[in-house]
Amino acid sequence: MKRYAINELIRWKDSRRRKPLIIEGARQVGKTWLVKEFAAKHYKKLAYINFERQPYLRKLFLQDYDVNRILEAISIAAHADITAGETLIFLDEIQEAENGLTALKYFNEDCPEQHVVAAGSLLGLELHRDSSFPVGKVQFLQLRPMSFLEFLEAIGEERLADLVINKEFEKLAIFSPQLRDLLRKYYYVGGMPEAVLTYSEGGGLSEVREVQEEILRSYDFDFSKHAPAEIVPRIRMLWSSLPAQLSRENRKFIYGLVKSGARAREFEVALQWLVDTGLIYRVMNVSAPRIPLKSYEETGAFKIFCVDVGLLAAMSQLDASAVIEGNRVFSEFKGALTEQYVLQELILHHQPFYYSKANSQLEIDFLIQLDGSVVPIEVKAEENLKAKSLRRFVEENASERAYRISMSDFREESWMLNLPLFAVEAL
Repeated sequence: MKRYAINELIRWKDSRRRKPLIIEGARQVGKTWLVKEFAAKHYKKLAYINFERQPYLRKLFLQDYDVNRILEAISIAAHADITAGETLIFLDEIQEAENGLTALKYFNEDCPEQHVVAAGSLLGLELHRDSSFPVGKVQFLQLRPMSFLEFLEAIGEERLADLVINKEFEKLAIFSPQLRDLLRKYYYVGGMPEAVLTYSEGGGLSEVREVQEEILRSYDFDFSKHAPAEIVPRIRMLWSSLPAQLSRENRKFIYGLVKSGARAREFEVALQWLVDTGLIYRVMNVSAPRIPLKSYEETGAFKIFCVDVGLLAAMSQLDASAVIEGNRVFSEFKGALTEQYVLQELILHHQPFYYSKANSQLEIDFLIQLDGSVVPIEVKAEENLKAKSLRRFVEENASERAYRISMSDFREESWMLNLPLFAVEAL
């Protein structure tokens, strides 16, 4: 399979200001596979350490931060000679090593010529609680589930993906029926690498669902293993409420859907735990659509989305015929899957917000900052081209550009541009 994030790793390798790299991302989004694939193609050797599988190395950084001693130990344990620029040092499951994150500071200061990558499961939790984090001494890469274009490439549709990348909309219109069908399959399969690999190798959709259910079970196990015992029940309730939260026409997060009579203070720690692990995305409402959007976010008004559209379909127990054939069950939930999908595509390149005006029916599904301006985005699950809220927003804010994303083909109007759902990457 091909992951576009490998291009980010190449840029990191070639950068003059390269520092140790921390790869973040939810469990099972393919962090380990990505780094090993990168090393195989761009280095002569890989010095791979997994602190979960090699527990005897977990105290490697406790004695001191002498990088010569540490490099010698890594070389012996990994059975690889370490040569600057030729060997990639990969410290996997680094959260299991005591003082592991702190040690990255000394790799940067004392041997900047070495190429070091660190990754780990639920690393977001460790990053938020480590008081001795090496600020300014590391770089970050966020890895997310496979995008729709990566899915296309994985199933042998590279040329269709290229048409989207190159914004060849006239040619794309010819293949619209095929792309719409493939997009619905992506709604079901999603972007978790194991699910995509299963499908690309000829596994049926029922086999894909088995993979997704295994992933969901592993997440539930993580709740018990890694979260404070007192918030585990609340984490489970929040996580389980995702389909109900997103099935509403107004997708603003409602605590009452988690538990009757629930209040924010009861669940805020559990909610932040899910955000830190990368299992949910939180999209904030803004009080005003102005630059910078971050300055206008309302902390009490937000939407939450799942890490992956396929996992959301699995949590909702939607069967394959419902999603792919578009029967009535899917028709009632398609807006949720569509908005989830668009969020996943947008978040690869932008920090999205949304805008809901108080005491009004005006709501814009997403706002992003693009080329120094606020850009409104309205999402339609099918070919419905009505965009009353979007037009009103454009008129009230004199927006220079606006996007409607729908199943309709590309079209440009005086005040708005319609992008087909399968071409969100063109943004």
